[in-house]
Amino acid sequence: MKAAYTKPFLTAAIIILVDQIIKIWVRGHMSLGEEIRFLGNRGMLHYTENNGMAFGMELGGELGKLALTLFRIVAVCGIGYALVFLIKHKYHRGLIMMVALILAGALGNIIDSTFYGIIYKYAGLFHGRVVDMFYFPLLTGQFPKWVPIWGGEEYIFFRPVFNLADAAISVGVIMILLNQKRYFKHEEPEVSSPNSEMVEE
Repeated sequence: MKAAYTKPFLTAAIIILVDQIIKIWVRGHMSLGEEIRFLGNRGMLHYTENNGMAFGMELGGELGKLALTLFRIVAVCGIGYALVFLIKHKYHRGLIMMVALILAGALGNIIDSTFYGIIYKYAGLFHGRVVDMFYFPLLTGQFPKWVPIWGGEEYIFFRPVFNLADAAISVGVIMILLNQKRYFKHEEPEVSSPNSEMVEE
């Protein structure tokens, strides 16, 4: 049984470690707003920090920031419990790994928002800012003027700046949604008949 816990928790630990290494490197080698391009105008490191949720979304004010960080901590405890439950009850391995990704992403950002303010001496406990750096503006252009609301405005896809933790959460959630029939498949009980045999897996 112990072996079943090793892969998902080791995967989560590696993601958290790599996420923090990248964030520490960016914070130590780049200035806020600085860019390092590795795919020209379509892919770059763009150092930014945010007070809120994944992909730069925010809740307003100090109370909003505190509430968000505390909510994250409660949520990650719930995700951790869910991961142990899924492993214990032998759910689909793919589902277990995707929940491990979500757990890793949530913990990665919790470290920033809980401790970075103290570590880098700009805020108190639970008031740190999340470090983001990956930016892929793959498509840019202008909406036609006949488009309601956004007509004539510039668009960028993909606009949000994110980190490895955000990516882990997104991959985990998307894969669960795409594979929910496989992950949550219910075995239909076989109707017994004189000619049928019960075959145990």
